[in-house]
Amino acid sequence: MIIRKLFKFENAHIVRGCSTERCSFNIHGHSYKVEVLLESDYLDNGDMVYDFGLIKIRIKDLIDSFDHSITLYNKDSNEYKTDMKKHSKRWIELPVSPSAEQFSRVIFLIVQKIIDNTMMINGEMEVSVNSIIVHETDTGYAQCFKKDAYSKKMGIINLQDIKFSNQTISEWSNPNLWNELLDGVIVTNPKMV
Repeated sequence: MIIRKLFKFENAHIVRGCSTERCSFNIHGHSYKVEVLLESDYLDNGDMVYDFGLIKIRIKDLIDSFDHSITLYNKDSNEYKTDMKKHSKRWIELPVSPSAEQFSRVIFLIVQKIIDNTMMINGEMEVSVNSIIVHETDTGYAQCFKKDAYSKKMGIINLQDIKFSNQTISEWSNPNLWNELLDGVIVTNPKMV
């Protein structure tokens, strides 16, 4: 069974090397919609794949990091990155160009890492990310499946290479969340009250 949770964020970027000059040489923004699709062959003690309330706890914090932020490519010029960081307190630096395709791969890996590092306490079993859909516009989206997220042909994404601004980190419910995920700290899913 597959369940879907929708998130939204506003984000600015430049996608270097794309075909259109508007996209490749100009900072521009989009109103993104992100669909997180989780799957399992089992239902938990509440007859759910995964409680939607739990998705809001950690997954929402990290996806919300992209909201009202500028996303930078770590291979862009140091001058550009320094200027953007100078003028924006909310930024994310990725090891891949910030296209909708790469956003979907990055978010897939982040959400799967959260699921992998969560101790399930309500009978959840074998929950995994089915896919991530990133709508960049009302008419265009990219959808990432597991094979895409880990594809060497599309570029290796090491989560350790993703950097968040101090402002972004300070707004998380747990400012240590990213480091705990990278360190493989297992967190318990709290029971919803």
